[in-house]
Amino acid sequence: MSMVHGFPWAGHDSPDIKPRISRGLVRRVLGYARPYRGLIAGMLLITMAISGLSLLTPLILKDLIDNTLPEGNMDRLWLLVGGLVLVPILSSGLTVWQRRLNATVGEGVVYDLRVALFAHLQRMALNFFTNTRVGELMSRLNNDVVGAQTAISNTFVSIVASFIQTVAVLSVMFVLEWRLTLLSIVILPLLLTAGRSLGRRLQRVAREQMSLNARMNAVMHELLNISGALLVKLFGRAANEDERFKEKAGAVRDAGVRRAVTGMVFFVSIGLISSIGVALVYGVGGYLVIEGALTIGTIVALAALLASLYNALQNLTNAPVDFATSMVSFERVFEVIDLPHEIADRPQAAALENVRGVLEFQDVSFKYNVNENSLLKDVRRVGDMNDVGAVLSGAVKPGGEPAADGREKISQARELVLDRVSFRAEPGQLVALVGPSGAGKTSLTYLIPRLYDPIGGRILIDGHDLRDVTLDSLSAQIGMVTQETYLFHDTIQVNLLYARPDATQIQIEEAARAANIHDFIMGLPARYDTVVGERGYRLSGGEKQRLALARVILKNPRILVLDEATSSLDSESEALIQDALKRVMAGRTSIVIAHRLSTILAADLILVVDRGRIVEQGTHDQLMARCGLYARLYETQFRHRHAGPAGVE
Repeated sequence: MSMVHGFPWAGHDSPDIKPRISRGLVRRVLGYARPYRGLIAGMLLITMAISGLSLLTPLILKDLIDNTLPEGNMDRLWLLVGGLVLVPILSSGLTVWQRRLNATVGEGVVYDLRVALFAHLQRMALNFFTNTRVGELMSRLNNDVVGAQTAISNTFVSIVASFIQTVAVLSVMFVLEWRLTLLSIVILPLLLTAGRSLGRRLQRVAREQMSLNARMNAVMHELLNISGALLVKLFGRAANEDERFKEKAGAVRDAGVRRAVTGMVFFVSIGLISSIGVALVYGVGGYLVIEGALTIGTIVALAALLASLYNALQNLTNAPVDFATSMVSFERVFEVIDLPHEIADRPQAAALENVRGVLEFQDVSFKYNVNENSLLKDVRRVGDMNDVGAVLSGAVKPGGEPAADGREKISQARELVLDRVSFRAEPGQLVALVGPSGAGKTSLTYLIPRLYDPIGGRILIDGHDLRDVTLDSLSAQIGMVTQETYLFHDTIQVNLLYARPDATQIQIEEAARAANIHDFIMGLPARYDTVVGERGYRLSGGEKQRLALARVILKNPRILVLDEATSSLDSESEALIQDALKRVMAGRTSIVIAHRLSTILAADLILVVDRGRIVEQGTHDQLMARCGLYARLYETQFRHRHAGPAGVE
């Protein structure tokens, strides 16, 4: 192990902070090592063999100088020369073998941690993702799992190897010459003190570079995605962003130079101090040789062993810091794995089968709670400098504080987003949700597939409380098209198959025809193999919405939930989508956030939502006769759109 990596500069926010290791944490970490205990045992055996071989070269040199050359023994000379060649060959072969075992264990642990972490994150509630930075999750999945595996594959083996090497080298040195061995140990306090002092300086420089690098990465993350790149182009800020990135990259460059120079000073200083021990051995040893109390070969052997001793002792001293560093990474990984799933199957949850599509809300109340027990805590990874909160200004705001206007992190105009909402949708009915912006329409639709759970009341499908059925069976019966259509950076075919991986090509094309998108797809050069681009940016808004509808049709759910956001589309796209919607909703229970009068007029039931409550419900004619909120919305939002082409409005 490199002495630099063992020093505390790699691991703390300040020189005085030391990572804490609990017995429970160690036991849990060892649980991840258990599947690889055979490989780890093999690594330790190879380490012992390499340590034994490292002792042979000094002993061969001693015999060569003290006996073979003075005696002129040619046979023994060639035998020892052969030994000097064979030992490095064997040692190199064992080192390669050890490295293979090390990589197998390390990559295996990374795989196990990543799979466990990803699977757990996939089942976290939507509330978790709305309150967690994507960069932080990526840090846990990448940086932390890699840092964690080091504890098992590298640090543990290094501790054992350094201990074995220290004991073996000291034993041989004491046998060769105990007086010079004691003399060589005298400088160890100086070596360790200087190493820690220089290491702290190197730590500060490295920490500064990490911080600057995190800020540079934050800029790249913000500006090199499709949305950021589009914003830069629309506002003509490319030159300004070039200058800002130059500034960030230049700071990283300068910090890297300082780190390299400081690291070299560190190495040089440790080397100079180590040379004092070697000089003492040669000086005092030379005196003893002149006095006839010692042989030249003994001095040469001791000097060769001394380098191994200093390196092993230094690694042994630094290993606990490396181990603690890795343990903090493990702690950050475990913190995610231990987060409770707010939306999860109950122990006796039943599969939802033979669904008719009766959807019922019974006195449902809901608000966006932030459950601190289900969010990431401030568990700092050693050396972590990714807390870059404001990319443009460079300001770093502490999490959880009120905004500048005094509002909470999740601001609502009222305490309850939904307040005692009740309604019933029969199989095949079209239920339209209308109301002012912020009334709670989207929040209502999010409760149907259990993206959130209500804080009061019940939601039933065919008489089954959603919390009593399995999430997978519930998802299979509900199709949802949100206002912002999300497509993977992949082909049209792959995006459609996401709804039903076993669908045939005929079924895919039938769904596309029903969504009025098949003809468009067939007009593309690669047809269904056309890559749609990042978030589907190669397609227009209407084309993306029709693909989303085709995806839902392919899923074939009994209950359809959609946000009919077509106000920004051209008339042709709107007409195609409206025609597709008629086919999609046919025979299904449909809950639609309605933006178009044609949908509202076709609705079997209109729910007028205001400040989280259903203030009116009925058909268009019934609601217009009441001269209430719906009538006002009709006059201000819908009536002026009623002059569109036939079949459209």
